Amino acid sequence: MIASETSTDLCPKCQAKRLDESEECARCGIIFAKYKPLTAQTPFVTLAPGFTQSGWFLTAKQWLIESDTTTESMTFYGRALVFVAMLWWGWTFIVTPLETNYTGESFLHLVNLPFHEAGHILFIPFGRFMTILGGTLGQILMPMICLGTFLVKTHDPFGASVALWWMAESMMDIAPYINDARALDLMLLGGVTGKETDGHDWNNILTMLNLLEWDHRLAHLIYNLGILLMFASFLWGGVLLQRHYCRLSE
Repeated sequence: MIASETSTDLCPKCQAKRLDESEECARCGIIFAKYKPLTAQTPFVTLAPGFTQSGWFLTAKQWLIESDTTTESMTFYGRALVFVAMLWWGWTFIVTPLETNYTGESFLHLVNLPFHEAGHILFIPFGRFMTILGGTLGQILMPMICLGTFLVKTHDPFGASVALWWMAESMMDIAPYINDARALDLMLLGGVTGKETDGHDWNNILTMLNLLEWDHRLAHLIYNLGILLMFASFLWGGVLLQRHYCRLSE
């Protein structure tokens, strides 16, 4: 009778079979000696009198921070370069007023545009209102899908932090469009303004909702939310980069 494999024969993270005397999983790349499985932690960890970490907090910490176990130096340098670009470009977006439409005139607007147009097509089955709104939804959903894929599929929280930055930028890219709902001065894809057509997406959306006079307030709300998410991406990516640096120093 063949004995079944024990837990020490398998990777504690992905359950792949461990090779003899191997220090690293051949499938997911974790370092066995450094991996701390979530199941080994207590549901509640007391930090100070009257304050505890709950199970959901530990789960979030595992997914967002501790799942990153990369120790490669070249990966660190690549991440550092990306992080500096995120900081520089993101700060430029943050300090530039919404009314300048700087985000709408940046290179990333051309990256967002195909997902915006695809969103219109994707939401056609859900009626005219959703078809119009689908452009904005498609533009935001794409970085959200990338964020989820990095976390769940590839276990790369740093990649997810970059996707969060992209989602923040995409929201800031949409805000001038909303802000123009009444003025209709922005140049559209066809080389004309909304005044020369039947309006544009957000002119139609807010008109259908009878909220056209709220265009400026809604635009600033979306823009400021994008700024908050961008700061969150800075913090998230910075923490992961600092932990990666510490692993290289061990």
